[in-house]
Order: sequence, then C-alpha cells, then structure tokens
Amino acid sequence: MAERLIIIGGVAAGMSAAAKARRVNADLEIVVYEKSGYISYGACGFPYFIKGDVPRLEDLIARTPEQMAAQGVIAHVCHEVVEINPVQRTVRVMDQKNGRFLTDHWDKLIITTGASVNRPPIPGANLPGVFTLRTVEDALAIRHWLVEKKPKHAVIVGAGYIGLEMAEALQAHNMAVTLVEMADQVMPGLDADLAALVQAELQAHGVQICLQQAVKSFLGPTLVREVVREVAAKVQGEAGENGRLRIHEVLTANNILAADMVVFGAGGRPNVALAQAAGIHLGQSGAITVDDQQRTNLPNVFAAGAAAESRHLLLNKPVYWPLAAPANKQGRVAGTNAAGGQATSEAVVGTAVVKTFDLAIAVTGLTEKQAQSAGLAAASVTIEASSRAHYMPDSAPIHLKLVYETGTERILGAQMVGKDGVAQRIDVMAAALRANWTLEDVAGLDLAYAPPFAPVWDPILLAANVARKN
Repeated sequence: MAERLIIIGGVAAGMSAAAKARRVNADLEIVVYEKSGYISYGACGFPYFIKGDVPRLEDLIARTPEQMAAQGVIAHVCHEVVEINPVQRTVRVMDQKNGRFLTDHWDKLIITTGASVNRPPIPGANLPGVFTLRTVEDALAIRHWLVEKKPKHAVIVGAGYIGLEMAEALQAHNMAVTLVEMADQVMPGLDADLAALVQAELQAHGVQICLQQAVKSFLGPTLVREVVREVAAKVQGEAGENGRLRIHEVLTANNILAADMVVFGAGGRPNVALAQAAGIHLGQSGAITVDDQQRTNLPNVFAAGAAAESRHLLLNKPVYWPLAAPANKQGRVAGTNAAGGQATSEAVVGTAVVKTFDLAIAVTGLTEKQAQSAGLAAASVTIEASSRAHYMPDSAPIHLKLVYETGTERILGAQMVGKDGVAQRIDVMAAALRANWTLEDVAGLDLAYAPPFAPVWDPILLAANVARKN
C-alpha cells in the first residue's frame, strides 16, 4: 500500500514540497490542505496588484488545484487542519464550505502553516477598512475597498518591507499616506544612516511618517450626521460592512490621523499553535525547530517556510527569516526527505531587497548594529558611488555600507540604497558571504565593466578598498 503524505498549507513552502515529493516518489499519495481559497500564489506581488502594475490577480497564481491534480497532487482549498494527532498519525480537518469535519491519516506530515500579520488587540482593529495583507482574499478585499469606497487617507502600521511597498501602492490611488512605526526609524532592519535615506525618499513623495508611536485605537465616525447615515443604511439593509461603522481615524500616542483605510504592514509571527498543541518543539524565535533536513522533534513530521526557523550562516544559530525564497527552498528539502530522498537545507545569510517609489533598498548578512549585538568586532565604511559610468544618462548614486570584522577583515554584511543597479550588486555580496570572503577577496573581484552598466571601479570594489585603508 502506498504511503500517504499530508501537507498542511498550500502556498510557497507547501506547494514546493508537494511538487518535489512527487518528482522523488511517483507512488506517494500526496494531499494538501489549504485554509484559504487559493494555492501556489505569489504573495510578494500583492502590492503591485493593489497598485495596478499587475492588472489581473490570476497572474500571481502559479498553480491551481486542477493543475496540481493533473500532476498527482490532491489540493483541497478552504480546508483548515484544526488538530494533529501524532500518535494515531491523523489530522482533523474542517471543510469551511459546509462546516463539516473529516479525519485523514498520514504516514509523513509536512507543516507549512506560514505566518500571520501582527494585528495587536487594539480597540477598533476589526472595523471595516482595517486590513492585513497575507492571502489572496486580503489583496482582493483591499482592491475592492479602493474601487468601491475611493478612500482619500490611508494609514499604514509598520514601516518594514510591506509598509514601504504599500505606501507606494496606495499613493498611486491618489491617497494621502501616513506610515506609523514604533521604532525610531523606517526599515528597522537597516542601520540608521541608510534608513535615513529611505525616509527622505518617502517624504519626498509626500508620505507622512510618524516614528516611535504606537497605535492606541482605531476610531469609527464620530460626527452625528455620519452616525445617522450609518444607522439609516442599516435600516434600509444597505450597510456594506456587516452593519458596523467603518474606519475613520487612527489614534496614536501623539496624533489623531485621518484614515479611510488602514493596512497592517508590521512584521509577521509564525502560525505554530497547531504544531505546538501536537507537541512539536519551538525555538527561541517562536517558530518551529527543525534540523537541516527540515525534521521536527516528532518522527516523520517535517516543517518548512514561515512557520519554521532557519539557520543563519554568520551567526551559526537558528533565526526567523520568513521570506519567499528560503520558504521555497525549505519546502523542496522537506518534500524530498518526506518522499524518501536525501536533501539538506543551506543556511541563510539574510538577503532581501525592496522597492519604494524610485528607490531600491537591499541588505545581506548582518548590519553593523546586529554584528555588534552578536559580540562580533565589527566595523564599517559607507560610500557613495555611481551605478554606471558617471557620464551615462541613467547613472545614479548608490549608497553602499560594507560591514566587516576587524582583524580578520571577514565580510559580515552589506546594505545598499539607490535608484539603479542595487539588486544585482547585493547578490554579489550575498555570494561573498557564502564563500566567507574577506575585504581583500572582494577588492580583487574581476567584475564586468562597460559604461552603460557599471563604472570601471564598481561601488563594491570601491567600498572594499576604502575599508582596507581604514
């Protein structure tokens, strides 16, 4: 009798696991249970769908349940796994369409339950017009609100990756946008000197920024005429938001901000309640502890993606790094091993890039602050250089911060901010981190040169040489 693999969660890690498991073992029964109504979608593209750069949501969906069925993978959408029984090797599943429960048996189990946006228990957080952005349904709801309500004022809570992307997306709809961030800078994952450049770009495009401010409450309409209008709509059966008042203002420690809509752009937290209830161990980050084969502490149970930890190459310890590229890679490893193959996950170095308006912001490895917090003897240099030959019309400045270890001159990290040539250069530094290179190694790189693409002294080479003189 064929073994049965059940995968909980059908997005990046889950569908990568399913596809890889099928290629490794043609006889394996593979079943995916996904809580939302869609599988295999590119959540990173949601801000660009909301902005309008991606006209059709279907363009962000890589595979449908029907396409997966043709490959021998049964994917059930709108099916939420509510319990894992590791002794009997079963899962209890709720079919959300009819409210019925079913029990399914597994020989191998992969948990890819992802993460949820931090939505603290703030008064009014459930008012209509207050959104998170994780699922296809979330993206559709935001687009629908923009089209139907035509809001004029937006507040985004959190100035990380999602917050920056959504600031651009919402301003494209002629909205006044305010970013509210609890930290003392935008992009808390950058060092302060680079984050200041990002803040300047946001402000240059009219985004209001409120730093070191926590949201106290979300408020509905307070004017009598608005309340009367809402009550009248309820009586006439026209209330489009389940009869509740919708968002009108956001109250912070220092401000009352007008808001026709709110988007939570704060960092996510791993969805681990299901795993924890089954006796699966969590790490200090709060995510599921896994080994380099994505195995949990329970036999035949694996975890991957935003619900699981990763190992950081430079810190040599588990970290929480819930981005799409590591999730897909972890999913492939989990799928391979669950199907009877052999695969090992590689450590992450923490590489990411984000766009806001005309600016690209990229990071890999450790910031100077992170390196010093880890007890490393870290130093840095920050340079400004041209992305191409200075006389070329598309040349633009790149601000590059290179972090290294004093004494050994080992590269610890890099941050870049600029309007041209950032993404490809951060990948060079990610490769340098993987190879454990020093400043001398980087300075000796034979990088391509032609005026339309790079200056003869690339910013990477220039930064390494400046650091070597220190």
